[in-house]
Amino acid sequence: MKRVPLPVVVLSLLTPMLLPGCAKRIPIPDLGDRYNRTAQYHGPDRNPVIVIPGILGSKLRDADTNVQVWGAFDGNAADPGQAEGARLIALPMESGKPLRELRDSVHPDGALDSVRLSLFGLPIEVDAYAQILGTLGAGGYYDDQLAESGAIDYGTDHYSCFQFDYDWRRDNVENAQLLYRFIEEKRSLVQTNLAEDYGGEPGDYDVKFDIVAHSMGGLLTRYMMRFGEADLPDDGTPPAVTWAGTSHIDRVVLVATPSAGSVDALVQLVNGTKFSPIHSRYEAEALGTMPSIYQLLTRDRHQRVQHVSSLHPGETSDDHAIEVFDIETWKKLGWGLANPRSERDLARLLPDVPEAERPAVALDHLEKCLERARQFHAALDQPAALPDGVSLMLYAGDGVPTHDVALIDRRGRVARLTRTNGDGTVTRESALMDERVGGEWSPHLVSPIDWTDVNFLFTDHIGLTADPVFADNVLHLLLESPKRIAPAEAADVMN
Repeated sequence: MKRVPLPVVVLSLLTPMLLPGCAKRIPIPDLGDRYNRTAQYHGPDRNPVIVIPGILGSKLRDADTNVQVWGAFDGNAADPGQAEGARLIALPMESGKPLRELRDSVHPDGALDSVRLSLFGLPIEVDAYAQILGTLGAGGYYDDQLAESGAIDYGTDHYSCFQFDYDWRRDNVENAQLLYRFIEEKRSLVQTNLAEDYGGEPGDYDVKFDIVAHSMGGLLTRYMMRFGEADLPDDGTPPAVTWAGTSHIDRVVLVATPSAGSVDALVQLVNGTKFSPIHSRYEAEALGTMPSIYQLLTRDRHQRVQHVSSLHPGETSDDHAIEVFDIETWKKLGWGLANPRSERDLARLLPDVPEAERPAVALDHLEKCLERARQFHAALDQPAALPDGVSLMLYAGDGVPTHDVALIDRRGRVARLTRTNGDGTVTRESALMDERVGGEWSPHLVSPIDWTDVNFLFTDHIGLTADPVFADNVLHLLLESPKRIAPAEAADVMN
């Protein structure tokens, strides 16, 4: 079966396709065999790993009804085509309350390791994060959740690998704060285990983690690294970069992270989407309740959203760029929660609010989400050098046509989407956070992100995590070079 991409907002389940018979088959190494001996070493100098999925990558379940809100595609999940299902997938809206206080009973329920469904009576299974977790399993890593579910067989020899599942609908800052606390909790657990295995006290072990984060998971990881568990300031300014979240971090590997956003996020906020041909539509109004999707929008300075009059080749004039984070733009073009024809969908989402008041509640929520996204971007986009001892590596796609610029007509409709190279969801330039986009050309990369290393692969968004080149290199990084040591220590080892 052809590997299926998991886009920023859309999961498309496609028909199997056969590979061309004349294609040259490239040998793939047995990674388990190659790293078996190294994987069986579990000393105190081996870093535990945290795997962080992207948007849509964690299953969601409603605690009150036990209904699976996201992650089941067999008819047992919430149906967004029905009023009750739409309210379950959407976040609450209420005027006068900050986004942080708008909560429901839905909670994360583990990583979406695979998608199982039945199409025309035939069972279909599409790998999602089983790929990246399987890579770590081949390296001798072990995850309690997956071992109990039987999704992946990690064997008996293992070290610590943890999934960080999270409610991907919510603000990325909230989830970054949860990640910070998750690291503190797991660090105490690993320290206790090391003390039991090797003696001494838990505090004797300076445990550091390696992180492998896919897609949007890389955004909340970068925020956590820069600011720890600090929130965005109330005055709307970006916080000062403290690197408070790196004290227990060694290496971070970002995979297909949309550092500069994706125009697909705007398309979904404007048009809604269907996650598969056989499931109900997720309307724009329901998606518009989710702060995280606004935080996947492209930056205005990069001019990735333009009026249709900018169809002339090479034209990137500011006169044609659209200010995506200005609520007046959304009201003028009738986008998302500002759509004047959304009475039916707002009635589903706000049944207890008088009809005349619903548009004002929706606009209030929209404005809060846009402002939060603008401030989140400003926080991440500040140039800052990594602290000593911390590395940040990127694996990105550079061979699949990817939506690059959204051209908007006078009625606010997406008239056309141009394409460039990427992974089918995230462009090469977005993954790099290339500031030359929409600005002056330079022969060298201009980015506020202090990359330690960058690697490009020629595969799709979710397929990057299963690519054998990625797998081999990330296992070498995590297993064969567990920690950097000082030159004097290296000399002792060699002698």
